[in-house]
Amino acid sequence: QVQLVESGGGLVQPGGSLKLSCKASGGFFSDYAMGWYRQAPGKQRELVAGIQNDGSTKYRDFVKGRFTISRDNAKNTVSLQMNSLIPDDTAVYYCNAEGLYWGQGTQVTVSA
Repeated sequence: QVQLVESGGGLVQPGGSLKLSCKASGGFFSDYAMGWYRQAPGKQRELVAGIQNDGSTKYRDFVKGRFTISRDNAKNTVSLQMNSLIPDDTAVYYCNAEGLYWGQGTQVTVSA
């Protein structure tokens, strides 16, 4: 069983930055494809960015050039650096492993 714990959310002004982190335990982290998803009120959960076990990454168009996903296999951690935040980025952000395991989510609010 894999456990995922997110941290780093909060309130930030438009144009600001936040870095989310997800700590994994209970599995072989370096083997896993990891992803960050988000869910805004009244909307479906959507993929934001993903990173494979070989380090290759993918991004949704709405975050390209603003967000960066990375992983540290030695620390069993995947991160999401979010820059140039806009109000539409407001959501609960979730960490995912292998499409199967989810963290509890961390709230990101972008507001003046």
